Amino acid sequence: MRATAFALCLFAAPAAAATCGNDASGFSAWKQQFAQEAAAAGVGQAGLTALANAQYSQSTIAADRNQRGVRYSLDEFIRIRLGSLDSFAGQMRSRINQNPNFYASLERAYGVPAGILLAIHGMETGFGNNMGNTPVVDSITTVAYDCRRSDFFTPHAIAALILVDQGVLSSGQRGAAHGEMGHTQFLPANALRYGVDANGDGRVDLYNMADSLASTANFLRQKGWRTGESYAEGTHNFRVLNEWNAATVYQQAIALAAARVDG
Repeated sequence: MRATAFALCLFAAPAAAATCGNDASGFSAWKQQFAQEAAAAGVGQAGLTALANAQYSQSTIAADRNQRGVRYSLDEFIRIRLGSLDSFAGQMRSRINQNPNFYASLERAYGVPAGILLAIHGMETGFGNNMGNTPVVDSITTVAYDCRRSDFFTPHAIAALILVDQGVLSSGQRGAAHGEMGHTQFLPANALRYGVDANGDGRVDLYNMADSLASTANFLRQKGWRTGESYAEGTHNFRVLNEWNAATVYQQAIALAAARVDG
């Protein structure tokens, strides 16, 4: 795990914050300023080169500006995101049946049952079928530059550049609109903190299903998941799901879908 090293990188050498902006006009100047901040946080040459080559992502800004905060009922959310609980659970069971030992090994190691991991996997990317089409470095630096989101996304931008340094993330690797990566859509700083090399190839690759699901299980365990306990609404483990996604209907859908295959 890299949490300690990452924390030391972020705070060892303070640097003046780069000047944010609200449109593309100041992005080039911001990148030059942010390069000093990133270098002070431990980003190396590969990461700095990726930063220099980053492009302002208009699609990211459009997606960010168009968030409406629509509130769905649970039934509406399930219909829109899953189709139906029965059909979604059927897909989950099929994936378990393809590799039951893998999911059993994750539960032994992290205490998180297959249903929870597969519900997240399916809801985030359709079991890996849609992991996003925006270059991660472009999207994460764009929202770090944007004045509306810079405080939250700046650590993730630095983390993404560190991942480039480590060879974990290529400068052109694509993800979701706000820099989420891989099968279960980790933000870069979470990838650094909770990433697991599950397939033993010496690197954490969130675009590899084994690494991504093991990392997801590790994230939940580190956030307080209790082995063998219920995750029904109102329980401790259900509240841990809030660490993954703060939307109550999302948490409810995960728990309901998981129960169809774990029960």
